Parts: sequence; C-alpha cells; structure tokens
Amino acid sequence: MIRTVEGDLDAAELKIGVAVAAWNQTITDRLLEGAVSRLKALGAEDVTVLRVPGALELPVGVAALARDGCDAVVAIGTVIKGDTDHYEIVVRESTAGVARVAESHGIPVANAILAVRDVEDAVERSGPGESNKGAEAVDAAVTTANALRQLGAR
Repeated sequence: MIRTVEGDLDAAELKIGVAVAAWNQTITDRLLEGAVSRLKALGAEDVTVLRVPGALELPVGVAALARDGCDAVVAIGTVIKGDTDHYEIVVRESTAGVARVAESHGIPVANAILAVRDVEDAVERSGPGESNKGAEAVDAAVTTANALRQLGAR
C-alpha cells in the first residue's frame, strides 16, 4: 500500500508566525507585504508578525513563534553581498538556525531570507506578484503545515 499525504493552501485553521528582520527594511517590508497579502488570500485569520533586528536574530524569533503555538512560521530577511566574508557568515548561520528550529519544534519554517549579490536582485525578488519570495514562502509553510496535520504530526 502506498499512502500519499499532500497539504493544501487553506490557511483558515492555521496559526501562522512571520519573523521579519528590520535590516534592509525597504526590502524586508516588501517581502512582508507579499507574505501578509498571500496569507489573507489563503484565509489566514491568526497571524503574528515578530520583528527582529537582523537575519542573525531570525532563528530566535522563529523559535519564539514556534513556542507560542504557531503551526508554521515564515522567516523573512535580506542579506546583500558586500566586500567582506560577513555575508557568507550571516547567510549560513541564519538559514541553518531557522532549519534547526523547524527540526527541533517539528513545524515548517519557510525560508524567505534573500541572499543576493546586489539591491537590484533583492528588489526583483521582493516585488509584487509571483516573484515575491515572501508570498512563495507562505505557500510552502501552509502546504507543509496542512500535510503534517493530515499525518497527525501537529
């Protein structure tokens, strides 16, 4: 017997958290706008937005939202490559941190932390419509949370 479990995009019964970094706020606000707009379109009624200073603080923010009972969390940040190795450290540690939270708390944490070479790339990925990575991350979080519910894992 093969059992296939697949989530859907109905967010009406889910508690969703969004952790958003203030660093590069002109971009992260656009990603947040895309995420919130998508959540509304999917019927979400219980959404908590938590603002943290930067991408390195996202894992602790995501963990707090998980402890608060969120069924899924979206992590939003923007790291733009500079002239130093700091970019690689921030990207690596922030993305690894949110992944650890997902594993330790057993909830989906969708990664909308942009790692881009320049501001133009960030603007392109945070614009309105289908290219908005905040909205894309919402779809991943909601679908996975609903699949886990079907399994009885949440």
